[in-house]
Amino acid sequence: MLIENTLAVAIRRALLIGLPVLALTACNTDGDDGAAGAQGPAGQQGPAGQDGANGSDGQNGQDGDDGKDGNAGGKLTRLATVPLGAEVTGAFITEGGDLFFNVQHPDNTNTATDSDGKSFAHGTVGVLAGVNVNKLPKDLISVHVPSSTQEMETVQAAYGEYQVIAQTGDTFAGAMPQGLGTVIATDGTTEVAYIDDPDFNGYVSTGANEGYLFTNWEAVPGGMSRLKLNKNASSGNWSVDTSDVMMLDFGAYGTIANCFGSVSPWGTPLTSEEWGNFGDRTYRWNNPDASVDPYGNRDALAAYTSPAANSAGDATVFPNTYRYHYIVEIQNATSAAPTPVKHYTLGRFEHENSIVMPDQRTVYLSQDDSNGVMFKFVADTAGDLSAGTLYAANLTQDAGSSEPLTTGFDVQWIELAHSDNATIDGWIADYDGVDYSDYEAGKSDYLTDADAIAWAKGDANYPSYTTAYQAAVDAGYTGAETFGGETTAGQPMDDRITFLESRKAARAKGATAEWRKFEGIYVNQKRAREAVEGVDLIPGEEVTEAFVYFAISDMDNGMVDDSGDIQLSPRVKDCGGVYRMKLGAGYDVNRIEPVVMGSTYRSSLSGAERCDVDQLSQPDNVLVLDDGRIVIGEDGFQTNNTLWMYDPQ
Repeated sequence: MLIENTLAVAIRRALLIGLPVLALTACNTDGDDGAAGAQGPAGQQGPAGQDGANGSDGQNGQDGDDGKDGNAGGKLTRLATVPLGAEVTGAFITEGGDLFFNVQHPDNTNTATDSDGKSFAHGTVGVLAGVNVNKLPKDLISVHVPSSTQEMETVQAAYGEYQVIAQTGDTFAGAMPQGLGTVIATDGTTEVAYIDDPDFNGYVSTGANEGYLFTNWEAVPGGMSRLKLNKNASSGNWSVDTSDVMMLDFGAYGTIANCFGSVSPWGTPLTSEEWGNFGDRTYRWNNPDASVDPYGNRDALAAYTSPAANSAGDATVFPNTYRYHYIVEIQNATSAAPTPVKHYTLGRFEHENSIVMPDQRTVYLSQDDSNGVMFKFVADTAGDLSAGTLYAANLTQDAGSSEPLTTGFDVQWIELAHSDNATIDGWIADYDGVDYSDYEAGKSDYLTDADAIAWAKGDANYPSYTTAYQAAVDAGYTGAETFGGETTAGQPMDDRITFLESRKAARAKGATAEWRKFEGIYVNQKRAREAVEGVDLIPGEEVTEAFVYFAISDMDNGMVDDSGDIQLSPRVKDCGGVYRMKLGAGYDVNRIEPVVMGSTYRSSLSGAERCDVDQLSQPDNVLVLDDGRIVIGEDGFQTNNTLWMYDPQ
């Protein structure tokens, strides 16, 4: 019993401590095996073994087909609308994000008033008050298309509130007795134009929340006003300092049709002389037949130069057409006596706009006419436009492409000539004495296409006034354009054709003269400098590309025919579009690309229906915000024209 009891105790202890039971029971080799005890708890896991070797890589799969490029289409937002009868002009943005724009020639029957009690039956200069347009979010709302009489006869804005600064005829408590927009003749008293067409605005700051607003008044003769403005820093509203307002004095000859403009990088307004001449038909300027000048532009200019005259025919100073159609710089802009300087060096043609690049030497210029030319000017000295070289663009359209929305152009610049204001002024003076008495039918007292061709060929002398120049006849010209102009006939050749008849000179040298209604042209100075010079000027964005933008209001005539360098589809036609040119080294450009186009033009319909109300309708002028978005003003068919914001994305 003792032996059995001792064995039983040993087994129980073995089970409790996990020892092998069989080792104990094997001692009693002759007895039967006892029943199996309960299984003990699992032991601790041993260390992991080493990983096995990786298997060999499988074969690469077959490459998929290349995807198609996506369409990076941008977004149009209706930022504001202007009243019935008006076009949007004068869009200008300040460093602080204040957006000025004008209501040009509104319907004079508009009677509805805005929240300040202002009606819009006259030309109006204004600003979006209470909003920094440079800080608007990317996800914008559009103001709706006006539907009620109240909406259609006033300015509607998606952001801020349109504040009227001044209107045609305002006297500012007697400080401007003749009224805003009135042009006075050289005698200082005779009113020769009362203009309801405010166009370009340019703001020149003189300190925090103060500065001068320059505004073009577009007519023949033309004008420009300067108003001292102050801004309430709290409300964002503007006021006019009535002790400092003026219409500028443009001197002995005045200006003609001051259209759009810009402010130079050194802070001087540049105003553009646009329409009013006879375009390519300068030979008709001294034709006494009144029917050649149905708008009476010669008489209107004579009223300025010779206030006592009844017409150009009896003017003591017959208006010399070569004294008009230039870029005029307003020097000493903030002084008591601002000084207008006509820069003949930038060429004579129907100037819509000029824009100076940040290098303060390179200038791009647009010609607002049928069969116009794109020009470039490079000044000899930065900040001085009085001397330099004029160039014209020759275009090569993308092969096999005619759709306006996708067709671009390569640009080659053709050097025309170099000169300075003083030299050109001497050439202009040669024509000061020409008047109606000098006219001879079929001939010209002014420069002709024959003169341009002879210059381009390198002839030593100007062509004859009496014998047709065969090269001009061979080129397809007729009548007066085949003879040399009488003023220069037979004289030694010079470069005056480049600066007095810039389109004729450009065409003779092979430049493209097919643009139609080439409107505003613009660059954002900060973005341009950062992209070209590498200067960090746009917070939170690395700008590696910058563009010069421009608008084409009508895409017809030479742009859509079957000849020449530009042969686009007429699909867009009068709805127009916006192009861009990428800036390269030295602020040069060599490529034009479309950005946004109006809708398909529907010639079978009338009025606003011809161009979709939710798309562009004859874009007139453009500006570029710091973040790259574009503001576009319309001069189109719409019942109420629009100030658009376009995000190229």
